[in-house]
Amino acid sequence: MTDTKPTILVTGGAGYIGSHAVLELKKAGYPVIILDNLVYGHRELVEEVLGVELMVGDTCDRTLLTHLFQTHPIGAVMHFAAYAYVGESVADPGKYYQNNVVGTLTLLEAMREVGINKFVFSSTCATYGMPEVLPIPEDHPQAPINPYGTSKLMVEQILSDYSQAYEFNSVRFRYFNAAGADRSGKLGEDHNPETHLIPLTLDAAMGKRESISIFGTDYPTPDGTCIRDYIHVTDLASAHLLGLEYLLKGGETAMFNLGNGNGFSVREVIDTVKRITGRDFKVVECDRRPGDPPILVGSSEKARKILHWTPQYADLDVIIADAWQWHQSRHL
Repeated sequence: MTDTKPTILVTGGAGYIGSHAVLELKKAGYPVIILDNLVYGHRELVEEVLGVELMVGDTCDRTLLTHLFQTHPIGAVMHFAAYAYVGESVADPGKYYQNNVVGTLTLLEAMREVGINKFVFSSTCATYGMPEVLPIPEDHPQAPINPYGTSKLMVEQILSDYSQAYEFNSVRFRYFNAAGADRSGKLGEDHNPETHLIPLTLDAAMGKRESISIFGTDYPTPDGTCIRDYIHVTDLASAHLLGLEYLLKGGETAMFNLGNGNGFSVREVIDTVKRITGRDFKVVECDRRPGDPPILVGSSEKARKILHWTPQYADLDVIIADAWQWHQSRHL
């Protein structure tokens, strides 16, 4: 018997988390093909850093998917191709249901047509909605409060139904706040528009923003600002590799939270950025935003126990220092 590893299709592999997953797959010796429509992905990262085959296209394109699966020996799929701006999902829900739900369903049907039955899905803690208990376990009620979270929950339900009806197994990962950058400094977070706290704060440190805003300073937390569970993107990527190998070894459909299990406040993040970068910048205190829970922290005990996953870069200083290295190289 040969130990040839199967080719993995990574949808959205030119984006932030997807590109880091591709890097981990390559390190582990898996051949990789990326499918990305490049709406938010970066062709140059694939060509200059990842060095894998890129097919430019959309998961809603069944003809393209059928051709892709018929012409490449794909053994499993990692699916990151989703729109992920909460505010935009509220303003334009149709866009989110079309891409995140219809696109995923089209992909799943194309996989079934050719007998590919292993699927790693990028889900989100947004499927839980407002937390009832902390840290949030996987069996917490799922009651999303925006179309983005609802679109991800719909796909989770589809995957549950597929595992019941067909010989089709999936791993669903519910992320908390992805952050940081690959330690090489060659990959990192580059969204347009950017909505995440750490890169926005780093922009302020670089002088690319006049200030950073804190939305709400009267929450029931130690310093009055919201607390979030930040998870290094490389730790996220390593979990996807473990999830894939779990499926390849015959693992059944399962869902896992991915977080560090502890949280950092908005003010802690801002203060850490100032300390790591050695730069000061203006901080503006604003009113709360509607729908922001005071604390979002997840329990990842299940992933640790079943997948033997252990975050390697859980320290906030490390997350921000890696992001800062990337940020500086990106904005020279």
